[in-house]
Amino acid sequence: MNQILTFSAIVSFTFGSLVPFVHAAPPGDHVQLLVKPKATMPEAALHALLSAQGTAEHSNIPALNVRVIRVPADAAEKVLLALQRNKDVVYAEPDSIAHAISTANDPYFTQNFQWYLSKIEAPIAWSTSTGSSQVIVAVVDTGVLATHPDISGKVLVGYDFVNDDADATDDNGHGTGVAGFTAASTNNGIGMAAVSWANPVLPVKVLGADGSGSHSGIAKGITWATDKGARIINLSLGGTAWSQTLQDAVNYAWNRNVIVIAAAGNNGNNTAFYPAACNNVIAVSATNSSDGRPNWSNYGSYIDISAPGADVLTLSGASGYANSNGTSYASPVTAGVVALMVAANPQLSNAAIVDTVLRNSDDIGSSGYDVYFGYGRVNARRAVAAVTTSTPTDTTAPTVAIISPSNGATLSSSVNVSVSSTDNVSVTRIELYIGGVLYSQSSSSSATFSWNTNNSQDGTYILEARAYDAANNVKSTSINVNVKNSAVADIIAPLVAITSPSDGTKINRNTKTVKITITATDNVGVTKVELFLNGRLVGTSYSGSAVFSSNTSKLATGTHIFQAYAYDAAGNIGASHPITVYK
Repeated sequence: MNQILTFSAIVSFTFGSLVPFVHAAPPGDHVQLLVKPKATMPEAALHALLSAQGTAEHSNIPALNVRVIRVPADAAEKVLLALQRNKDVVYAEPDSIAHAISTANDPYFTQNFQWYLSKIEAPIAWSTSTGSSQVIVAVVDTGVLATHPDISGKVLVGYDFVNDDADATDDNGHGTGVAGFTAASTNNGIGMAAVSWANPVLPVKVLGADGSGSHSGIAKGITWATDKGARIINLSLGGTAWSQTLQDAVNYAWNRNVIVIAAAGNNGNNTAFYPAACNNVIAVSATNSSDGRPNWSNYGSYIDISAPGADVLTLSGASGYANSNGTSYASPVTAGVVALMVAANPQLSNAAIVDTVLRNSDDIGSSGYDVYFGYGRVNARRAVAAVTTSTPTDTTAPTVAIISPSNGATLSSSVNVSVSSTDNVSVTRIELYIGGVLYSQSSSSSATFSWNTNNSQDGTYILEARAYDAANNVKSTSINVNVKNSAVADIIAPLVAITSPSDGTKINRNTKTVKITITATDNVGVTKVELFLNGRLVGTSYSGSAVFSSNTSKLATGTHIFQAYAYDAAGNIGASHPITVYK
């Protein structure tokens, strides 16, 4: 499997274009940031850190321990840099925006409006599997219109992360169209046929009526769907911004045996598109009726497989149907095939399912893997046959050992942690946990992970290695090590104060400049002092004692606020008490 996961739903209907992306804009001129503190960071310390930056936690993603904060747009870059430099923060990043991308007796199927079902040989696969009510497909999108007659009764109770309620009704149309490919009622004498008939749909609304939403909302949707029992998650959305939070959410699902499938994008270029380009996601490009590539379908090394996505029929509106174009639809076609496979052999791991669907695709384009169609165009007949004729379930777990360091070793600076594993079939993944937190992983049976202990506090740590095989059997082993670095990490922020003017000072209307005196001290040393007036930077000094001159002649009558920030070499930041002056 190549890379499997940025957000943009891509959909183009015959009557127009729909490109849902992910965005839930905070109010006013504020932006959102995503912050993941270290597991060892006390909540009080996190709250103090955010308070020093003039912000607080707005919401969170509990499964990932990621906090969502809102900051004024003009201060976002400074706050982001301060958080990224803090040693107790794993990562901080912008909360970017993503968009939506787009033999049965059902009349549209019998009239060959659904040419793509025959192209992927779905009718032959149906003789073996039509899906299962136990295999839940989550549509993480704009919601689903559960009252559409061709999907009524198939939609589970979902959640709306845009409006934070349990009503996941589609107010855009994109999510309903996506759901049609995986779960439209089939062989019922009306409408269209789905790729997989029997599985229910779990609607997870992360995109608003305009087809856009935030990375934080998508991450919440992925983890929520996973916890609600979804075996397959479809993401017909994305964009070109990479996100660690998004990758963490995908990893959360993958580590719980969920198969994540995403649209490759409709920009017609090879710019990486996320979440399709994330690890542990099946990235799907589009094909047309002649197995060619539509010029709008993205391409690149992150593409894993292709599926019909040009002029394909699906649900539209309250009760209608429409021909549509987009990798947004190629993705759920693939999800439908995967649903057939899981129903046919539910014991197989996500890794085994992904490997099987890729290996049993129809090779189109250049021989072998290529950047336009990945490993080929999906084939339901071959994929379902492969999982039903597979060898007996593997129940033997791998063996795994931590080769170095040794148990009880004392470590400092940068060290290598070497892990080796074996299996009766093959090892698909090894993971390293440090202090109970996933540190890194590898798809090889042996790997060496680099650990910079300077970023960890002195003390005893448990190193745990886990090895997985394709049947999702897992074995773990652990050792204790001691971290002791000669230099104690500097975690103390500088102290900074504005000594003049005093709080509440009135500035004479005829005064053109005001001198602001600042003092800053630190346990090691102050590297920089900044002065802000009404949230805007007015001066920088590289001394712990600084005097700034501020031109106040153009200040409007009323209240104005000065505040100073001091930095040390370790990236710690101290904030002064705000000083209010009047003019």
